[in-house]
Amino acid sequence: MNISLNHSNDLEGRLTVVVSAADYQEKVETKLKDYRKKASIKGFRPGMVPMPLIKKLAGQSILVEEINHLLGHAVSDYIKENKLNLVGEPMPAVEEADAIDWEKDTEFTFHYDLGFHGEFSVDLDKIKTVNSYEIKADKKEIEETIENLKKQFGEQTHPESVEDRDLVFGTFTQGEWVEKSAIPLHSINDKSKKIFIGAKVGDTLKFAIDKVFNDAKSLALATGKKEEEVGDLTGEVSYVVEDITRSVPANLDQAFFDKVLGAGKATDEASFREQLIDIVQDNYKREANYLLRIDAEKALLDQVKIDLPEAFLRNWLVRINEGKFTPEQIDQDFDNVKKDIRWNLIKNEIAEKFEVKVEYAEVVEKAKDMVRQQFGGYLSADQPGIEEMIEKIAMGYLSDKSKSDNFMNLYNQAFADKVSSVIVEKIPHKVSKIDVDKFKEIAAAL
Repeated sequence: MNISLNHSNDLEGRLTVVVSAADYQEKVETKLKDYRKKASIKGFRPGMVPMPLIKKLAGQSILVEEINHLLGHAVSDYIKENKLNLVGEPMPAVEEADAIDWEKDTEFTFHYDLGFHGEFSVDLDKIKTVNSYEIKADKKEIEETIENLKKQFGEQTHPESVEDRDLVFGTFTQGEWVEKSAIPLHSINDKSKKIFIGAKVGDTLKFAIDKVFNDAKSLALATGKKEEEVGDLTGEVSYVVEDITRSVPANLDQAFFDKVLGAGKATDEASFREQLIDIVQDNYKREANYLLRIDAEKALLDQVKIDLPEAFLRNWLVRINEGKFTPEQIDQDFDNVKKDIRWNLIKNEIAEKFEVKVEYAEVVEKAKDMVRQQFGGYLSADQPGIEEMIEKIAMGYLSDKSKSDNFMNLYNQAFADKVSSVIVEKIPHKVSKIDVDKFKEIAAAL
């Protein structure tokens, strides 16, 4: 087998593989003999079918299979051995391959178009300084957090009549259209709230459905329709009130402290507030670290230049998407594609330089964290058997054969987190102390 690489320029080239009979003949003959032993053809005893007939029936398919197998390994090994800086994947030259005469030829030539990225290096110490933030939660922020928690852990009541901020359950009717619905009063514009306020269970309300909601999204949520469909909803409807739900904020008592922090973690309002301040500060610290990661990524992308084979990439994207996207559609998102490719190259370079590795146990822990987040505040570490349950769910997720990419998705997340930790640790950054409002302003501008 002869393999050669010709560069058309620094970023593109063509790999040529010439396969001769000596490369494949022995294995093809062996497979033909195996096929003959198993072949069941009318008129011949098992294992006694003439070899010329076997070759006529299966010779070409066995030849193609064996050569494809040889090509796959040969191309992959060549790329690894020569440490080629590929982007995308080798693209077979389809026209030349289609011209092969599998019946007559004994020597076969295959071509693969390759794309390469330019040489680059990542020196985190030399990246321009980025900003990091230390956020101080003030009294106003703590009070707002407490009020939100009181609402979150409050009780649901069913009052006699509707007041502002209630949730009204009922049924729309307009001609043949009948739809069960839940309408939060905050989705109704101020002018129309008087239609609902004071209504009781069993009352029938009449209003122009296209006039009372704040926006199309609110109308869509109330009617179960898509936003692009609600333009068809016009005119007067009847709405029968069937239930009224009101959230009553929780009191600052022991039951509330236990729900928020866990049983016995706080015994009075003072200790509750102390721990809540720590939690809020930790939350903002995580958000500040996330913002630092984004800023560091942007700094690296801005300052680490990597040349890419744009013409090759466009053709490769069209090919791998099998006609789902036109070249024009590929162009629309091409800048983001290049950005993703460059970022992956930078991440891999940093991972190699700092020997970043992800162990199996770390992926399992990632899955367990995902389970904890899904259950939100409903799980407490001191509940009997809770950790065993979390691990069982996590392992089930990772071993789900119907979703084989679950493990790799979490592996890639863990890998990205570890690389980001290296970047945040090594990249120069300047700490600024800011309040919550300023931080929200900065985060919103991203």
